[in-house]
Amino acid sequence: MSKLKNRFAEIFSGPMQDVRFFHAPGRINIIGEHIDYNGGYVLPCALNIGTHALVRKNGDGAVRFASLNFDDVIEITLNDVAYNPKHNWANYPMGVLAMMQADGHNFSGFDVLFSGNIPNGAGLSSSASIEMVMAVALNNVFGLGYQKIDLVQLAQRAENQFNGVNCGIMDQFAVGMARKNNALHLNCDTLEYKHVPMRIDGYKIVIMNTNKRRQLNESKYNERRLECDAALTSLSIVENINQLANISQETFEANKHLIKSEAVRKRTKHVISENLRVKQAVEALEAGNISILGELLNQSHVSLRDDYEVSCFELDTIVSLAAANPPCVGARMTGAGFGGCAIALVDESASADFMAFVAAEYEKIVGYAPSMYLCESGDGARELEECND
Repeated sequence: MSKLKNRFAEIFSGPMQDVRFFHAPGRINIIGEHIDYNGGYVLPCALNIGTHALVRKNGDGAVRFASLNFDDVIEITLNDVAYNPKHNWANYPMGVLAMMQADGHNFSGFDVLFSGNIPNGAGLSSSASIEMVMAVALNNVFGLGYQKIDLVQLAQRAENQFNGVNCGIMDQFAVGMARKNNALHLNCDTLEYKHVPMRIDGYKIVIMNTNKRRQLNESKYNERRLECDAALTSLSIVENINQLANISQETFEANKHLIKSEAVRKRTKHVISENLRVKQAVEALEAGNISILGELLNQSHVSLRDDYEVSCFELDTIVSLAAANPPCVGARMTGAGFGGCAIALVDESASADFMAFVAAEYEKIVGYAPSMYLCESGDGARELEECND
């Protein structure tokens, strides 16, 4: 019996033959940052790390959440599904349950054990991973009849309405709909998407975790959304648009005087330029043009640092160290910013030396070590036949 199944039996007891196994990945966004909630294009891919969930109906009207990553077991009744700061991590799966109840679904109670290997606060979508694994599990175990795209949207509502983070749909969409060895080119306005083969032969994406943890709902994330809303209001006077990313570069340049705040103009500049970079990155990836893809990553970081102002000392340090190292053709912060991770596109043959160099130099400058991972892509959220962890 696996470690997870052993722990499930210890915590919840009862017959193990009814336990079902689920997995949802983490994700990185290759390019297209902070434009999902502005209706833009994004280019994420799923990772081969993520969240496992073991789930079993219990029939007693109680819901019990446990995790190998935390010591507590959180128990609630089905009549008491409400956000509680004391519940900490369990608010994410609880939010999914709340949204399903709001849709009119009834539950008989269940036990669930989570195990995740996504670093918390790293910007690799640990919250979306736990939301999506819970969504797929409840849908399958209770036969609720949701389609995968419905679960993606429900998980986003859980983050927005239950946990108070006004995120766009990219994280849940990537975690739910991704395909191994592919990036996912998503229009966050229409939800049209296509899988784009990762044609980066001879290169690897290196994830560089600054180990400066961020709390998304304590960051300036919601402030940036309000600034983008203000820009949309100002530009809607001359352009019939419902999403900021829908405006063209030419229209923005001709009408940016309508945006009175310099900070809001800078946010708008990032949204429009980043949206264009995603389209160019897809073309580069489809053509296998590594040098253009790398340069687009570099441009993205500069825009996030200077125009959107969501970088920080640690992210700028690790990106600068990476970009100055010859095996690297491009690097940028990824995720919401203010800490978390950056990515670098690196010659595979020199990736080990690259990671060692960047880690050592970063520690000298910042005072503590980063964590470095070679990125491997994975499939989206799904049920597994067996749990081997």
